[in-house]
Amino acid sequence: MTVPAEDLYDLRGLKCPLPVLKTRRRLKDLPSGYRLTIETTDPLAGIDIPHFCNQDGHQLLRSEKTETGHRFLIQKA
Repeated sequence: MTVPAEDLYDLRGLKCPLPVLKTRRRLKDLPSGYRLTIETTDPLAGIDIPHFCNQDGHQLLRSEKTETGHRFLIQKA
């Protein structure tokens, strides 16, 4: 079994709703099972990204608060 690819998408400095919109657009062209790590400084991302994953069927594998914001690991549905 191959381990899904993973990369980092830097969304620091962007305000709501841009982190969710850009994450949705980035995931659209990726294969199912792909893992994307995103970093954001938007304080609302802690609510918005989990809600987006739940709404669109993606799996939120990890969510952590960082010194400057949040880091999320999402696996595409």
